[in-house]
Amino acid sequence: MNYLYSPQPTEKISLQVESSPVWEVILGIAGYTHIQLRHTFEFDEKWTNARESMPKSLVESLKLIEKTNFWYGLIMLQNEISSLTIQDFSNQLYDIAIESFYEILLPYKNRETELRRRETAASYNNPNLFEEYAVHFDDHDYLGEYIRNLCHYSYQELCELFSSVLNEWHSWISKHEKWDKWLQALDFEEKQYQSLNVTNPMEEIEHITGGVKYQLEPSIWTVKLIPHVSYRPWILEKRTSDTKLFFYPLKEELLQELGVPPKDLVRSYKALGDELRLKLLYQLLRGPSSLQELSAQFNMNKTTLHHQLSLLKAARLIKVDKGIYSANPMEIEKIFSRLTQYLRLKDEEVF
Repeated sequence: MNYLYSPQPTEKISLQVESSPVWEVILGIAGYTHIQLRHTFEFDEKWTNARESMPKSLVESLKLIEKTNFWYGLIMLQNEISSLTIQDFSNQLYDIAIESFYEILLPYKNRETELRRRETAASYNNPNLFEEYAVHFDDHDYLGEYIRNLCHYSYQELCELFSSVLNEWHSWISKHEKWDKWLQALDFEEKQYQSLNVTNPMEEIEHITGGVKYQLEPSIWTVKLIPHVSYRPWILEKRTSDTKLFFYPLKEELLQELGVPPKDLVRSYKALGDELRLKLLYQLLRGPSSLQELSAQFNMNKTTLHHQLSLLKAARLIKVDKGIYSANPMEIEKIFSRLTQYLRLKDEEVF
């Protein structure tokens, strides 16, 4: 029997670098309200010191965002509408049909639960459906409670919160002396990657983000790479039913000023400037360990250890995979070379 084989063209994913003041504002809000990790963010000290200058209404909105994790909803909405300005975001927000609004906000789980997600969005006034869908995320750090919180607020209340918190945070943060420089650097980053190699998207993603190793996933047809300043030093990963989002820290050289040490260099040496963290790093260089094992070995409670480990992880000196911590030897070896490069010991006579 003869078969006629007529292959169709292979479909490729869409890969794009996207930046805007809206993304930067949303990521600033996400970082500020991430209490468990906020001590590891580059801007934590500045946020804390400048908090007194915040309008009371913004402080209250941020408390609500922190409690509900509604920053996630802001990310989902901006992914959908891709606004270039805060005003555009507010205008387009109210143009979204209510059912579509909730479908955008509700997180994607998998193909098996997709029909339930859409049914929940269509019946946005039914708290029982929200509860039933939230159960699928009870193993997640925050998405289960995020879904439950959504049904406690009306569509109008959510729109007003999202619009007001973006506008107020933007008005507050844009007074920062370097805000315009950040936006210029982010715009430059987007423009230099307008033409991307989609024949090898995984390699391109790793190159642009500085290390993200992505494996293509079923149903993902678009990958967005979003550079940021406000969420440094972390990479944030999110997805919808058909889109993968990677928020990656803007390269240090685009923000660098002569004579000012790079943030990653300062972060590394701060992480090393503590006896306990040095002992933890010493131990992890000799083999991976879980938090439970480290707690037993150091005779210390898990909360204290987790705090110290998060500082080492923020400096990229260690990694964690499925609850197992391990050292990052390549990053450790780079520390002295970065110090030498900053001090320019090899480029000029300084003594």
